[in-house]
Amino acid sequence: MTDPIGYPIIEQTGQTGGLFDSALALTSRLDITSALQEFVEAARRLTGAKYAALGILGSRGETVAFHYSGMSVPDAEKLPHPPHGDGVFAQIPVDAPLIINDIASHPAFEGWPSYHPKMQNFLGVPVRIQEQVFGRLYLSDKQDGFNEADASNMSMLASAAAIAVQNARLYSESEDRANWISVSQSITTALLEGTDEEEALKLIAKKMRTVSRSSTALIVLPSIGDAWVCEIADGEDAENMIGLEFPPDGRAQTVIREGSGVVVDSMTRTRTMRIPELRGYGPALYAPMIVGGQGAGVIILLRSRTQQEFDLADLAMAESVSKQAALALELASARHAQDVAAQIDERAAIGRDLHDLAIQQLFATGMQITAIREDLESKEASPDIVDLLNQAISSVDESVKEIRHIVHRLREPDANVVVVERLRREASLARTSLGFAPSFVISLNGETLPQDVDAETVALIDNMIGADIADDVVAVTREGLSNAARHAKASSVSVTVSIDPSEVRIVVSDDGAGLSPTQSRRSGLANLAARARRHGGSFDLSRGEDRGAVMTWYAPLD
Repeated sequence: MTDPIGYPIIEQTGQTGGLFDSALALTSRLDITSALQEFVEAARRLTGAKYAALGILGSRGETVAFHYSGMSVPDAEKLPHPPHGDGVFAQIPVDAPLIINDIASHPAFEGWPSYHPKMQNFLGVPVRIQEQVFGRLYLSDKQDGFNEADASNMSMLASAAAIAVQNARLYSESEDRANWISVSQSITTALLEGTDEEEALKLIAKKMRTVSRSSTALIVLPSIGDAWVCEIADGEDAENMIGLEFPPDGRAQTVIREGSGVVVDSMTRTRTMRIPELRGYGPALYAPMIVGGQGAGVIILLRSRTQQEFDLADLAMAESVSKQAALALELASARHAQDVAAQIDERAAIGRDLHDLAIQQLFATGMQITAIREDLESKEASPDIVDLLNQAISSVDESVKEIRHIVHRLREPDANVVVVERLRREASLARTSLGFAPSFVISLNGETLPQDVDAETVALIDNMIGADIADDVVAVTREGLSNAARHAKASSVSVTVSIDPSEVRIVVSDDGAGLSPTQSRRSGLANLAARARRHGGSFDLSRGEDRGAVMTWYAPLD
C-alpha cells in the first residue's frame, strides 16, 4: 500500500528495521542539506504521515531553513513563508515530542494560513544538538492518528539526524579549513612574487569572499584625515561599496581599535545601522588587519539574508588571512622604499663611473690635444689648425664641466634645480604614463608664465615658495598626475599651479571616470591631505562639472 505521493506506508510492526536502516543512512551522509532532506523523507515514510517538514532554527529561534516532503513544489511555493513556530508549533517541548490528534480543537490553534493544507493530526519532535534545539520536525495527517510508538521512533530518528548534522559539520569544517589554507598559500605566493599592493588586496578580497561563501567582501583602510573608507570591494554591489566612510563609533573602527574580530548574526536586524548600504545583508564577519600590534584596516564579509550565520571557526580563519592582507600593505611599503634605495644606489654607481672613467678619459684627451697644439705652435703650424685644436680643447673642457654637473645632479637630483623646472619635468614624465601630454600651466600673480621664462622670474618664484613647500608642491603635482594616469582613464588632464605672495594652489582636473569604483586607493590621497595640513593648508577631491575629478591642493605662503 502506498500514500498519495508514492511512498510505501510501513505498518507499525515493521518500523524497527526501517528505523535502523534509516538511521544508518542518515549518519553516513556528509552533506547537511541532503542529510536533513533524507531525515524528513524517512520520517514521513516510517510513520505513514501525509506531510512532513523540518524547520531549522536560528540563534533567535526563528526559522532560517525549511525542508518538506509530501507537498508538491507548486503548492509549497504558494505558501507565503515557512512556519514561524507560533500557535500549535510553539507548544512543542524542547526535550520531548508533542502529539495532537485533533489540531482544530487545541487551545493554541490559530487557523491555517492562506494556501496551507488543512491538517487533522500532528506530531512535533524537537531535534537537539548538544542540548540545544537545532530544529523541529513536523508530521501531520497520519491515518488513525499518531501514537507513542511514533513519538519514540521519531525521537530516535531525530537523534540520528543530530549525529548526521554533527558529522556533516565536522566534514564541512575540515573542507573549509583546507580551502582557507589554500587561499592563504595563494596569497603568500602573490606577495612573494611582488604583486602590486592594490592587486594583492583585490586578490585577498576575492579569495576571502569565495572561500567564505559570502556575497560581498570589503576592505576598509585609512583615508583622508581620520576617516576610514572602503577602498577594495568584491562581489555583489561592490561598485556602490567603494568610497563608503565608516564612522568612528561604528563596528568597523571598533574592531580596528580593539584588534579583535566579531560575528554579526544579521545586519538586517541591527538596531543602529550607520551605513544604510549594509542593511540589506544578513550575517556579517569583521576581521581586523593587524601589523605590529596596530590595526591597519578591517576586512568585512557579508552574506545574504538566506545564508547561514558565520561561526567562530570562520572568524578564526578569516582573522588569520586578514593578517596576510596587512602584510601585503607592509610589504608594498617596504618594496617601495627598497626601489627608492635601489635608484639612489644606481645613480651613485652611474655618477662614480662618469667621474672615474668618462671625466678622466676626457681630461687625458684634453692634455694630449694641448700637447699637440703646443708642439704645432713651436713649429709654426697653420693658424687654422691651431684654432681647431683650441676649439677641441674648449669642447673637452665644456664636456667635463657638463659631466660633473650631471654627476652632481645624480647624487642630489633636485639640489639647485628651480621649482619651475622640477614642475615642468613632472609634466613631461607624465606623458609616458598618460599616453598624451597633459595641459600644464604655471601662473604668477594671475599671469601665465611663458615657456622661456626669464631667470629673474624663476628665482622670484623659488624665493616666494621656499625650499620646504617646494618639495611638497612637486610631490602633490606628481601624485595628481599619477592618479589620473592609473585610475581615471582620462583622455585629457590639466594641471594649474597658481602662485602669489599669499598662497600656492594646485588644481589637477581630468575628464575620466571621476570618483568611481575604479579610483585609486585613498592612502595616496591621505598623504596629500597630510602635506597640506603640515603647512596649514587644505586638500579636496571632488567631481568635475560634467565628469571626471578635480583635485585642489592649497598652502599659504609667509
